[in-house]
Amino acid sequence: MDFSLSSDQLLIKESVDRFVGDAYGAERRRAIVAGNEGFSRDHWRTFASLGWLGIALPESQGGFGGSPVESMILMEAFGRGLVVEPYLPTVVLGGNALAFGGAHGDLLEQMIEGELLLSLAYAEDGSRYDEGLVETRARRDGDDLVIDGKKRGVLFGAVADKLVVSVRTRGLSQDRHGITLVLVDGDAPGVRRRDYRTVDGGRASDVVFSGVRVGPQAIVGELDGGLAILERTLDYGIAALAAEAVGIMSVMHATTVDYLKARTQFGVPIGSFQVLQHRAVDMLMSLEMARSMCYYGTMALSSSESDPQRRRALSATKVQIARSGRYVGQQAIQLHGAIGMTEEYHVGHYFKRMSMIELALGDVDHHLRRYVALGRIEDRAERPPDVAPPVAAESFA
Repeated sequence: MDFSLSSDQLLIKESVDRFVGDAYGAERRRAIVAGNEGFSRDHWRTFASLGWLGIALPESQGGFGGSPVESMILMEAFGRGLVVEPYLPTVVLGGNALAFGGAHGDLLEQMIEGELLLSLAYAEDGSRYDEGLVETRARRDGDDLVIDGKKRGVLFGAVADKLVVSVRTRGLSQDRHGITLVLVDGDAPGVRRRDYRTVDGGRASDVVFSGVRVGPQAIVGELDGGLAILERTLDYGIAALAAEAVGIMSVMHATTVDYLKARTQFGVPIGSFQVLQHRAVDMLMSLEMARSMCYYGTMALSSSESDPQRRRALSATKVQIARSGRYVGQQAIQLHGAIGMTEEYHVGHYFKRMSMIELALGDVDHHLRRYVALGRIEDRAERPPDVAPPVAAESFA
């Protein structure tokens, strides 16, 4: 299979690599992270002027008609530079949720022009990465919905102009049906946020909704039919995180190899020691496995596969990304020695971000369980109706 980029995609790669090289560095990033908002508005306007905010959205909704591959190219470069601008919460999560809902084109246009920041609020206390476990409720009051509940870990929730919120409009908290996505203004009456910094230097918020009123035009997609949109959006988020992780791992590996060549012990570079060469090769193998799974997950988004197949592919991708990222990061820190743990040296910051990606949108245990469960669904769907399911051997004991 040919994985080479097209001429247009190569131009995108060149432009984003140039931006990361010119606009980002250890000192510049540290200054941006220490700012009030945790990102640069000037950089965000640059993203808009270069067309990155709409690069993977359909032309019918104001985008540039790209594919998930273009998003992958951007996110990998952002990973190499540890870019902190809220591209993931605004474009990948919030923007795709609106696009999949099929409405709110005016808001998408504002987002593409860099005038609107979005974030997705779906995680709750006790949900354990299960997007279908929703206790935040929206009750009807005439034509309006009144929202009460709490969401946690909303990325850049403090600066989001609008939140895409999953609420329960019917059924019990664990029902798969009865979930609706609604748009809520970030500063709407009844919205309270507790903002905090994350370990990787980013920003997040826990958001409480107390009697927040929204009109019927705020519904994204169909009433009670928001779960399918949410699941698809989160799969796009996993693919984007996988690409970012590949960029992070590539820097950690390259930096470690350079350090092994420069650091001397007993009068020779420590890179001449065979055992350290083997560890560097193992890092490279883990990186390349992650890269392959990143490609696999990205292609699954644009394929015509059924939803269970797509979701299963993204779970497999997330598992490998997490395992590779932890291994590459741990080896990078250990092979650097004490300097790898210092605040001044950049490897530790890459490992912090990689650790956050490992847990974001589902950890390894969650996605292993989801992979197995979706496999059972596919097996039942493909089995002919006149064929009995296989009987486990232990049933005869």
